[in-house]
Amino acid sequence: MSAPSSRLLHLDALKALAAQAIVWHHLVSYGPIADTVQELLPEITDVLFHHGRMAVQVFLVVGGFLSARALAPRREALQGSLAQVGLLIGRRWLRLALPFFAAVLLTLGCSALVAPWLPDLVPQSVGLAQLVSHALLLHGVLGHESLTVGAWYVAIDLQLFALLLGLLWCAGRSPRSRWMAPVLVLAGVAASLWIFNLDPSLDNWAPYFFGAYGLGVLVHWLSASRWRERWLALLCAMVVAALAHDFRGRIALALVTALVLALLQWRHQGGRPLLPAGRPAALLGHLGTHSYALFLVHFPICLLVNGLFEQKDPTQQGAALMAITSAWLLSNAAAVPFHRWVELPAGRLRWPRWGLQRA
Repeated sequence: MSAPSSRLLHLDALKALAAQAIVWHHLVSYGPIADTVQELLPEITDVLFHHGRMAVQVFLVVGGFLSARALAPRREALQGSLAQVGLLIGRRWLRLALPFFAAVLLTLGCSALVAPWLPDLVPQSVGLAQLVSHALLLHGVLGHESLTVGAWYVAIDLQLFALLLGLLWCAGRSPRSRWMAPVLVLAGVAASLWIFNLDPSLDNWAPYFFGAYGLGVLVHWLSASRWRERWLALLCAMVVAALAHDFRGRIALALVTALVLALLQWRHQGGRPLLPAGRPAALLGHLGTHSYALFLVHFPICLLVNGLFEQKDPTQQGAALMAITSAWLLSNAAAVPFHRWVELPAGRLRWPRWGLQRA
């Protein structure tokens, strides 16, 4: 493992922590291992069960930050045709959907193996339309049951990327395009926090989550501003006002994540990385790099370990503690080959390079 000096270790840290939290949330939520560990450690499992899933908000904020960094690092609007916007969305789909669908197939294979012992954890039937909708990342909007945990997030990530692209493209139609991009994103964040995020029936659509995602975008842009502290204070005031109107823990966590990300980014810009070069930095870079692979591959591991545990004595608390720890370690180990042999090759695929011009 290596940690090049160009890595943003604070992003790796946030991604790594969020991925590990989500893995533990699922480990204490599914199967006989979770039931037995809950009897042994009720307080800890309750916290992980009820709050672990909120770590997705960290991914949303970091995702917005990284998308802004890739698409418009200096808050540039985008010029070009809608067809060219579609090509960028297609490239994003390749990067997300191919590893995701490989994880779906892996989950289905493991589900078939453990179905005799864990019928409640596996899908009762799988149809062609359901598989196609997963491949296209449309399963949520089409109302198909998810075939693996976290499937909704991958689909939402693609929608959020497309929505940001659309806002940047619309900004490119304005004569003041450089200012219009942050104005449109800020308006999207406000609309999400005050309107869309208040309606749970919209949770299959990007506007519901754009409040957190847009915070990450704006944090990246204001990091280059000479008035960044003032802009951050105004951004915080807007989010706090939305929370005062209707408090949501997930939005509060997104705000905290955005603040931490802003402070760590400013520290990095000042030449003070999160960690000096060495083994801890290398480990952090490794965990951050493999966070998406871990997110995708941990549930099949969870199924297999639960299937093995069910065949033994599922009431033994010591064995359950060893099993849940083993599932966590094996998930992290499995993320390495999955990243190398599935995620990286998918990321290298490219559609025609008819790129957009920045305004």
